[in-house]
Amino acid sequence: MLMAACGAPHAPDAARNDGAPLPGYEAVQDGEFLIPAVQKRLFFEGAARTEVAYNGEEVPGTIVVDTFARKLYLVLEGGMAERYAIAVGREGLSFRGSGVIGRKEEWPSWTPTGNMVRSRPDLYAEFAGGLPGGLDNPLGARAMYLYRGGKDSHFRIHGTIDNASIGHATSAGCIRLFNQDAIDLFDRIDIGAKVKVRSLDESIALEGPYMDDAYGRAVPDTPENQAQKIKDAETIAKLEAANPELAAYDAAARAADQATDQQAGAGG
Repeated sequence: MLMAACGAPHAPDAARNDGAPLPGYEAVQDGEFLIPAVQKRLFFEGAARTEVAYNGEEVPGTIVVDTFARKLYLVLEGGMAERYAIAVGREGLSFRGSGVIGRKEEWPSWTPTGNMVRSRPDLYAEFAGGLPGGLDNPLGARAMYLYRGGKDSHFRIHGTIDNASIGHATSAGCIRLFNQDAIDLFDRIDIGAKVKVRSLDESIALEGPYMDDAYGRAVPDTPENQAQKIKDAETIAKLEAANPELAAYDAAARAADQATDQQAGAGG
């Protein structure tokens, strides 16, 4: 069963001066909220939105979600598409097929389901009464709600307060974008826009096989990337060996994800 909420509150990325942000990812004042710039260090290859040639069969105006390659496309005219990097949570992976955007919200509120509160009270109990829209809300600056058969499917495409999650599979959530990208997509589409979620076979046919790199980001499954993963894993192991605090943090993060997955599986 899909969960009605799409994430858990996390602390926003720590401020870090790593140079001028990429164009389109600067800090932006949106109503009463100042959305932070996306740090340059978070832009792996393909992470920044860009217009690309599109090889799918969908008509212009369609949103295409590839949870395996962790990409989202807005199909444009002339065989082109706007491509966005996404993070995919367990709820995002559970949806297949198509639907339509039935609702759009700016700075949406968020409420965990009863099952989420029961299974992880340490994470969700304090938010059982709901969390208003804002910079600490896991749905981010915008949310687009997928409907099927006239009913809310509980599948959301939304912003995030955890920019470092983009490109990753996460223990909870639907489809996350950088807030700047969520606003861009939100402004380009209308209620009724069709959404297509690719199957694994469709993803492989159109994108080729993908794998997780040593940092947990989706990258093409190539011999070069497989070799790079081994090198990066060795580097990470050395850094953790030299920094017990980093090792403890990484171990705790892995344990938390495993516990969440086990509890979700036990709950059906």
